[in-house]
Amino acid sequence: MDTSQDTQAAPKTVSFAEAFRFWLKLGFISFGGPAGQIAIMHQELVERRRWISEKRFLHALNYCMVLPGPEAQQLATYIGWLMHRTWGGIVAGALFVLPSLFILIVLSWIYIAFGNVPLVAGLFCGIKPAVTAIVLQAAHRIGSRALKNNVLLAIAAASFVAIFALNLPFPLIVATAALIGYMGGCIAPDKFKSGGSHGATQKSYGAALIDDDTPTPTHALFKASHLVRIIVIGALLWAIPIATLAALYGWDHTLTQMGWFFTKAALLTFGGAYAVLPYVYQGAVDHYHWLTATQMIDGLALGETTPGPLIMVVAFVGFVGGYVNEVFGPDSLFLAGAMAATLVTWFTFLPSFLFILAGGPLVETTHNDLKFTAPLTAITAAVVGVILNLALFFGYHVLWRGDANAGFVGNVDWLSALIAIAAAIALFRYKRNVIHVIAACAVIGLIATFLR
Repeated sequence: MDTSQDTQAAPKTVSFAEAFRFWLKLGFISFGGPAGQIAIMHQELVERRRWISEKRFLHALNYCMVLPGPEAQQLATYIGWLMHRTWGGIVAGALFVLPSLFILIVLSWIYIAFGNVPLVAGLFCGIKPAVTAIVLQAAHRIGSRALKNNVLLAIAAASFVAIFALNLPFPLIVATAALIGYMGGCIAPDKFKSGGSHGATQKSYGAALIDDDTPTPTHALFKASHLVRIIVIGALLWAIPIATLAALYGWDHTLTQMGWFFTKAALLTFGGAYAVLPYVYQGAVDHYHWLTATQMIDGLALGETTPGPLIMVVAFVGFVGGYVNEVFGPDSLFLAGAMAATLVTWFTFLPSFLFILAGGPLVETTHNDLKFTAPLTAITAAVVGVILNLALFFGYHVLWRGDANAGFVGNVDWLSALIAIAAAIALFRYKRNVIHVIAACAVIGLIATFLR
């Protein structure tokens, strides 16, 4: 075990203001999708600042992986809540989303009002290959921490085969992994201990503010009255806006239907944004006709060039739908788009906050209980296989053009391939910062686009 930092004293108490500044910064630098965002949080909160230990970080991450919704945003909410109670969680989760919302509203307005955006297209040309390398690095980082024995490695391999070759749904993979973990915790508990069975392979970053053996804070203890209160408040926060929209505009109005549709979408986002995008596409394009197929693809590109969860592409869908349908009349197009984007974001992310604030106390009571941690350990192993599949998904769509069946070599996008290789070398060999890599690749893509 690396003991070079074991004697470091735990950080002093972190003030709410200091945490606020960090969560605000994170909201602007959280590029790279969930894998990249989780990597950034691990570097900042576990390795550098030591606000939370590796074991407690992974335990929280395991829970967020099980939930529908953006796991990186939920992880930020969880850690904020653990450190500074309910308002800490709300601030951490909201600041993870708000910068992306404001940026997407502006970019969506430029896109829909002024047509093509060469600047964004150029940046996107460089960012997508970089994101491919970032996701691959994240699979390696999480896998090196989570796959501590052959059993967990086998679960990750089976998960990859299940989603890549068999196209099994992500919830089924999670449920199967949890069942294997539960049974394995009874049969071979050493193989399913949190962090793996070989403690000698774990790296210590020194004592943390919330360490492995730090008692659960009072506010994080389970109370039935608190659970009921969160459920009631959450139900009201959903019902009041949807009822107000229905009363003002009618159930079939664009804004009301957006609220209802994205509530359902929020509960189906197991496995991240890419798992729910087909559902959003079918509803927004084919059923409601809020935007065209081309606009949906362009919105995904815009979503990938902004910080925050990739599921924030729903803000683009909302903006275009509100703008095109002139929900506030022809003289208030920007207001209509901005309001629709904000409403869509509210209904998409509200369940995520409720899952953390309601379920957090239950999770905190289980971080030393093997019968609860073993299934979560197995789920983390399965997620490694899913992330590897996502890396291949990016690679296929970024590095090849046109019909791959016509010949992979002939369809290779060599510029994207070179950018991806350079990004991978910077990340793996030189350990460069994720944000620096994204910025450099974006500039390269922009220059290459304008030179073509």
